[in-house]
Amino acid sequence: MCVCIAAALSVGCDARMRHKTLTVFFDGVPPLKLPEAVPPTANTTPADGPTSRQVGYFAHGPYAAKLCSACHEATAMNALVVPKEELCFRCHELSQNAQYIHGPLASGGCLVCHEPHSSPYGALLVSESDSFCFRCHDRAVIERIEGHGDSAANCTSCHDAHGSDKKYLLK
Repeated sequence: MCVCIAAALSVGCDARMRHKTLTVFFDGVPPLKLPEAVPPTANTTPADGPTSRQVGYFAHGPYAAKLCSACHEATAMNALVVPKEELCFRCHELSQNAQYIHGPLASGGCLVCHEPHSSPYGALLVSESDSFCFRCHDRAVIERIEGHGDSAANCTSCHDAHGSDKKYLLK
């Protein structure tokens, strides 16, 4: 009997499935309570949003709540529930009605800019925001454009990272 319970509890990483399994075998299992997300561990998020210099740990809500099956198939190692180009749009509503859409967003390539599980950078970015855009955009070319001499500035102070009705994704 103990082997069956242990085997049933070890299947998948979905907290709801583990809770359901426990309630089959035991009476009085407390109700399932899942956290919303893991907050930053060092600083709190400022009112205008996280900054690249903010030290902390940011976790994607489903990952923090151990709801792996929100994105991954429970029966297959790392298989996604839908193609990765569609996955983020199951929960995140990002309008693509703007006249100009950032390429990665238009193609469903959210992982070009964002980590799917956790990041030390705000908005789950893959790197610090002051050098972030230069992962794809050539710094030397950008610095030659009028108003871009200070490449240490945060690009998103003038540009919308997802989309805009103004050319060059200007805000």
